[in-house]
Amino acid sequence: MAFPTVRQRRLRNNQAIRNLVKENHVNVHDLIYPIFVTEGEAIKNEIPSMPGVFHFSLDQLETEIKEITELGLQSIILFGVPNKKDDVGTQAYDDQGIAQKATRLVKQINPNLLVMADTCLCQYTDHGHCGIVKKSDNGKEAVIENDSSLALLVKTAISQAKAGADVIAPSNMMDGFVTAIRSGLDESGFEHIPIMSYAVKYSSAFYGPFRDAAHSSPQFGDRKTYQMDPANAREGIREAECDVIEGADILMVKPGMAYMDIIHTLKQNFDLPIAAYNVSAEYSMIKAAAEKGWIDEKAVAMELLVGFKRAGADMIITYFAKDAAKWLRADSV
Repeated sequence: MAFPTVRQRRLRNNQAIRNLVKENHVNVHDLIYPIFVTEGEAIKNEIPSMPGVFHFSLDQLETEIKEITELGLQSIILFGVPNKKDDVGTQAYDDQGIAQKATRLVKQINPNLLVMADTCLCQYTDHGHCGIVKKSDNGKEAVIENDSSLALLVKTAISQAKAGADVIAPSNMMDGFVTAIRSGLDESGFEHIPIMSYAVKYSSAFYGPFRDAAHSSPQFGDRKTYQMDPANAREGIREAECDVIEGADILMVKPGMAYMDIIHTLKQNFDLPIAAYNVSAEYSMIKAAAEKGWIDEKAVAMELLVGFKRAGADMIITYFAKDAAKWLRADSV
């Protein structure tokens, strides 16, 4: 049957009925807030390319964690910005590294706040790559070693778990990273710690502001030999399937906005929870346009977040988390 018997507008007549038939909702508990911690004292520096996002020294972290808690956010993901780097990313797996110290401090401030640990080497290495760099056989081109990098990633994950991280979130895109980290955690008595795998992570132009924030830009070349080609979709299924077999507990798609088809595909093909990373440039573009008065920041940001949910994301890592929590609270009054 069709018009005039069927009238689609009947269920759009007023806000109450629109709320009743709403298919997807963004809840404050869906949101994960990224935090950048750095060495030093009395540091709360806004990241120029990411308005409203800051570098925090440990002595400034308590105020931020208390605000996050008061807003009802339950989860954060920590990124450490060390003051020393070397070719093997030693600070990533140092028990006294900045991320480990921040994790312990957050757990002292709010033991119930879920702390996810980004498990990668790029912001800790002086070359900015996510693994060990070796010269190729011809002695000219540098290559990122896969298997030898896994050992350092395992050490990093174990160190983060020892510090109190509730979830290990490996973002390095080395082959076999999930099985290596799962085995390492289990052997160290952390079999209860879940892994949120950056399962489908693209070599994307949307990471620019993050690399400013984490001081993690590659010093040579790019990451195309280990992060995915943006043109590929079927490859993402293969990547995710490997991580499922290896023991991942949550699958992430990064970036989110330009890859909602991938989020949907993973939701249709796997029964694990799906995370979307609303990455730095996606955030900064909205902030910049809003500052120019070209768009309604709240409306656009919330439309994007509900888009992730509609695509199939169960959780969203987003720099809008605090803003969204405030908007959701105001709308519920």
